[in-house]
Amino acid sequence: MKTSRSAIRPILMESVLLLLMLLAGLPVTSPAQTAPGFHLTRQIHVGGEGGWDYLSFDAARHRLYVSHAMRVMVVDPDSGTVVGEIPKTEGVHGIAIADDLGKGFISNGRSSSVTVFDLKTLAVRGTVSAGQNPDAILYDPFSHRVFAFNGRSHDATVIDAVTDSVIATLPLGGKPEFAVSDGAGRLFVNIEDKSEIAAIDPVAAKVLARWSVAPGEEPSGLAIDIAHHRLFAVCGNKLMAVVDDETGALVATVPIGSRVDGCAFDPALGYAFSSNGEGTVTVVREESPAKFSVVETVPTRPGARTITIDPATHTLYLPTAEFGPAPAPTADQPHPRPSMVPDSFVILQVQPGS
Repeated sequence: MKTSRSAIRPILMESVLLLLMLLAGLPVTSPAQTAPGFHLTRQIHVGGEGGWDYLSFDAARHRLYVSHAMRVMVVDPDSGTVVGEIPKTEGVHGIAIADDLGKGFISNGRSSSVTVFDLKTLAVRGTVSAGQNPDAILYDPFSHRVFAFNGRSHDATVIDAVTDSVIATLPLGGKPEFAVSDGAGRLFVNIEDKSEIAAIDPVAAKVLARWSVAPGEEPSGLAIDIAHHRLFAVCGNKLMAVVDDETGALVATVPIGSRVDGCAFDPALGYAFSSNGEGTVTVVREESPAKFSVVETVPTRPGARTITIDPATHTLYLPTAEFGPAPAPTADQPHPRPSMVPDSFVILQVQPGS
């Protein structure tokens, strides 16, 4: 049977388009992948009292490190069990993993310090003094340095991750939130009260540039697509700002949910995720480095505002708890928060699939 030229032409065009996408390093998706179908698949009960902030996924050891009140809980996500604990991390915020050094670093907001621990044994190896109220914390494999971003003193404590000694204090000119590394000599951190991103040289320990995320306001969570030089800053006015990490240009804005605090990126699928404390995850597809769109909004649970990802399985993890009614307003607390139900702390597991 002879095939007509008109029938061949669409096939050729599709093949050329596929080849161009592969050469450009873009995620190649089929129509079935356009709607990824992320959904809540499990709740891992951790329990205990107190609040939480960031959590980190250790791919090499397949562990979750979860901030929880005055300690870090270590969770095996396969079995859904707590396998360890790192105590006395007062006002813990974040956990940075230095796989190549076999160390972890924990930011302790109340004690203005960083706890150093062994990734294999979980034993505490020491404590390093930081600035006032260290919040987000980042290990940069390029410089072998840890950056503790201090929310109250508006600076970053720069730590030599090999010797666990303070190298410098880097002024940031505003309140830092989450940070990411491109692994090639640059860091990026959200400056929440300035609605900007600061680009940092980790070796020189200096700010290289400051970029506005307007119309985004009060950016908190930050993720990076290293291959395409894109930063994803999730903002308090329900926008995700997509920024070129080479020029600082605003590439796009995408609507997200409310009460956001975390962001993640899956390089294999080409999706960015916004964890919204209202009880949703916004899934944003990178159709090209210039085009981004919301493909779905995934129901989670109220309070699930921070996030981490296992990129090998495309699994998202978000901490939250159950809440009772809010107490009556007072002069000192005109907008009181709802009380946490005792022993209700859990890690939500969200995965793609039908």
